[in-house]
Parts: sequence; structure tokens; C-alpha cells
Amino acid sequence: MKAVIDTLNFFLPIFYIVTFGFYFYDFMKSGKKFFNSKRLFLFLTLLIHFCYLIFRTVYFDHPPITNVFEIFTVLAFAVAFSYYILELLTDIRGTGPFIIIISIFFQLVSSVFITDVFQVKEVLRNHLLGIHVFSALVGYSAFAMSCVYGFLYLILYKQIKLNKFGLIFDRLPSLDVLERLSFISAIIGFILLTIAIFIGIIWLPKAFPKFSYVDPKLIGTFLVWFLYGLGIITKVSGKWQGKKVVLFSILGFVIAILSTIMSNFLALSFHSFY
Repeated sequence: MKAVIDTLNFFLPIFYIVTFGFYFYDFMKSGKKFFNSKRLFLFLTLLIHFCYLIFRTVYFDHPPITNVFEIFTVLAFAVAFSYYILELLTDIRGTGPFIIIISIFFQLVSSVFITDVFQVKEVLRNHLLGIHVFSALVGYSAFAMSCVYGFLYLILYKQIKLNKFGLIFDRLPSLDVLERLSFISAIIGFILLTIAIFIGIIWLPKAFPKFSYVDPKLIGTFLVWFLYGLGIITKVSGKWQGKKVVLFSILGFVIAILSTIMSNFLALSFHSFY
């Protein structure tokens, strides 16, 4: 199995680059040549990546979350998987290049620097922890997508205001569609982060009997969850529309990143396993 894992680790960045090539070519040419095949290739790439993650989990007897480069490959999968879900829900396929390139970065770095780890802390062998981390990473990946669509909205908005009707105007979806994509991505992220929090509430007291609810990571996660929940309610109630929604998606992701940095690197937390 080790040879299979190493082979998949080598080829995964190539699969993502080829997938990006399909989406990028279709974006530039705006034709029907790869309209269906690009989604199929993304599905195959995700399937291969999923098998790779399962193989690593089984062979090393722990979820791939023991070091930053294992987490990077999970992030690469999470971003592409979140986009795939969104594409299935909306059938809007023209924004793939802007998302898949993120997966290329994470997987390329992971494939180059990942190491094989057999000896880990016992808590990291817990598969419920793996599901908790995976749900959280997919949730934050969806928030990242929401932010990307927010930036695309602002770029297109500026192009229209300046009466520049070039490639960006021709290829990107309308402002209404970009706003919807940003909002749906935020909803997906919120649901998955809710699942991660729910699993954490169940698992946490068993794994850390002396944990504290004022732990910086918990406070930061609940803050992000609350802010996105508030933003979603505000949007659904009709109080926010258009530019306000996408600005919130960008601000929300910035707060999520700052919260993660502060809780992981600037404060002590029981989440620091390695």
C-alpha cells in the first residue's frame, strides 16, 4: 500500500493541474468542448484524492491531520470538494479556475514536503477527531470560496462602473449570480462548521476532561460561526443585498483567518497537538 500512496501523492498535483487546464481553457474560449468533461475530470480527481486520504489513514493508522503538510492535502481536497458541491447545486461552471488553483497550491506543497508519520499522540488516532477536523476544513474552504466570489463580484462591479466590457465581463457570471454563489458558499461553510462544532461538543469532554470553554480556539470558532450565522439571517430576511452581502463574505473570511492565526500561534490551546 505504501507504493500506492507514494504514487498517488506524486500524481495528485498533476491531476489538479490537468483539471484546472480543462476549466481554464473553457473559461478562455467559452466553448462547449470541455463543458461536461471538465466536471467529470474534477469528480475523478476528487475520487482519487479521497482514496489517497483513506489509504493514508488506514496505512499509518491515523487521520491525515498530524502535521501541516497532511492538513494541506486535506485542504486541497476540501476546497475542490466544496466547489464540486456548489457546481452541482447551481450548475454554474465558469468560475472553476479561480477555485481549483487554490487546490493546486495546497496539494503541490503537500506532495513535495509531506512526511510519513507512524508515531503520533494517541488523541490523533481518533477517527471522530478526523471527521471533526475534516468538517471544519471543508467549512472554512467554503468560506474561502465565498470570499473569492465576493472579490470576483467587486472586480466585475468595477469593470461595469468603468464601462470596460472585456474578457472578465464576457466570461464571469452576472453580479446577481456571483452574489448567489458567494451566499450559497457561506451557507455550505456554515452547515459544515456547525457539524464540526457538534462533533467537537460530543468528543471534547471524552478526550480532554479538563478542557475549558474559554479556550481561545473555541472562542474564535464560535465567533466565526456566530458572525456567519448572523450574516445569513440578515441576507435571508432581506436586510442585506448585493454589495453588502459580498463585502460581508470577504470580511467574514478575514475575521476567520485572523481568529485562526491568533488561536493557533498567539495563544495556548488544547488544540495544539503537535
